[in-house]
Parts: sequence; C-alpha cells; structure tokens
Amino acid sequence: MSVPTIGITLGDPGGIGPEVILKTISQKNALPGARIVIFGSGRILEAEKQALGLNPRILPFEKAGGEDSPLFSLYEVPAPAPAAKRGSPSAANGEASFLFFEEAVKKAREGIIDAVVTGPVSKHSWNLAGITYAGHTEYLSRIFPQAIMSFWSESLKVSLFTHHMPLKKALAQVKKTKLLHFFLSLQRIFEDIKISKFRFLVAGLNPHAGESGLMGDEEIREIAPAVAEARKRGMPIQGPFPPDVIFRQSLGQPDTMTIALFHDQGLIAFKIVAFEDGVNVTLGLPFVRTSPDHGTAFDIVGQNAASPKSMIESLKLAVRLIPSR
Repeated sequence: MSVPTIGITLGDPGGIGPEVILKTISQKNALPGARIVIFGSGRILEAEKQALGLNPRILPFEKAGGEDSPLFSLYEVPAPAPAAKRGSPSAANGEASFLFFEEAVKKAREGIIDAVVTGPVSKHSWNLAGITYAGHTEYLSRIFPQAIMSFWSESLKVSLFTHHMPLKKALAQVKKTKLLHFFLSLQRIFEDIKISKFRFLVAGLNPHAGESGLMGDEEIREIAPAVAEARKRGMPIQGPFPPDVIFRQSLGQPDTMTIALFHDQGLIAFKIVAFEDGVNVTLGLPFVRTSPDHGTAFDIVGQNAASPKSMIESLKLAVRLIPSR
C-alpha cells in the first residue's frame, strides 16, 4: 500500500525550525509511515547538520520516491543570500520562510503532497520582509475563507472563533450571525473528516459568562442565541460556559472541542497542558495542514535545547487526518 507524502516547511531559518526538523527525522522509529519532503534551503540545512552533529540521509526531491518506507528528501527553495542569521528576526529570514511555505502550499494544491506541516515562523520577520499576513492561517484564509484555526492534543482540543487580531477587534466580532456561521462551518468540517463524533462547548465572553447580564450581556444577546440556533440545526453544542471553568469540562475528553472566542482565551489553557505535544491544525482546507504548537524560540537557538516532540506529533496527526480527504 502506498504511503502518504508529507511536506515540512523549514520555518524561519533564524529560529529553531531547522533544529527541530533535523531532530525529528533523526528519530525514524517515532515517525508515522510517510515520505517526508522538506521545503527549504539545502545550504541552511547543511549548516544546521554541522551545528547539531546530525547527518540524516536526505535525498534531493527529484531522486526520491517510490518506496513504502519513510524516506526524506529536500525540495530546494532558493533562499535570499543573507538568510540564516540566527537568534533574531530579519527580513531575509522572513522572506525565506514565506517562500518555503508558499511553495509547499502550491504543491499541496497540485496534489504532489498530501499534507503540509509548517515549521515555526516569525511574524516580525514576515513584517520586516513586507509580508502582510499575520501568520500561516491568515495566508490560507485568503485562499480558503472557510479555514479555521484549531489546536489538538490528547488532553485538550480547542478551536478559535478569532485568532491573530487585536483584542478590541476580536470582541467586536462576537455577533450572533458570525458565531452561527462559525459553528455550522465547524460542524460541516467535522462531519467531513469523520474521525469521531465530537461535542462542542462554547466559552462565554465575560466573567462568569456574564452572570445573567450583571457582568455583560453578550452571552444573552449574541452567544446563547447562536448556540441555540446551531443546536436546532442538529449540532451537538452547548454553552456559553464561564471561561474560567470550561476547560475543566473538556480536559481529558478526547471527543470534546472547546470553542474559544479569542486567541488567548483558548491558548493560555491549551499551552499550559499541551505545550510539548500540542498541534496546530487548520481545518476546512482541501489538504491537511498541521504545525507544532510553539514559535521560533529565538532565545534558545544554537543551544541544542529544542524538543522535536510537537513536530513529531504534528506529523502523526497529519497522517491520521489524510484519509478523511
């Protein structure tokens, strides 16, 4: 039986992406059965190999393929000459990481690869390079407006109604019509991927979910009516629940997805329990996209201290999700 092909983007060359990827493919026994194609620069990978003392066999992409065992190859994406300044944001690294990602998405849309696993990028580096997207999900949302940012681990699963935007702007999005559209989109996606039957818990916006209007009325005016309408349409959804207790209800429940209304409401809880092994999943795409739940970690670059665990989990989940496409 043919194995899937997973594309991994190198991420920001100045961050821990190259280190994490080399450590990942050096742990063959921990990896799912897949061919892995690295989208990045051979020059940058070779420098990282020397720094880490690792030398996994990586073939040029055009010479790889056809084997049913894990095989690693490099799809060369030329990087700007100054790229690979380590430990801090830079325009050259921002441009390079965007080019790696853009090429991998292109190959996924063409059907050359089955999934994209993205190495961490620096939003600051992208900005320095003149790239206006706030991150991977925002770029994908331009092409696929139905894309939803979610985070998965064995202990907790979270989807975000809003993500990379100022809090003031995120709060202004909490309207019944927009919430209902989001809920129903999420339901359709889960029906499509057919992993298992999920239930959905919605967080409130205010302390104590508004305390019957004493601490804010968004729950009464916007959130509860959207939840009720989604339930009427057959979605197994409940809420809104007080944000300070909702994660106690979903923690350790593998078939429960918590819906957070803004970025930090969901990710503070998620990263407390799943920072090492959490996976970022973009739902609603025609291909699978996952990524480690960590950033570029400029502060530990060059210390050989980065863990590949989240990258390994990202690969495993990508392979698990591929049959649903």
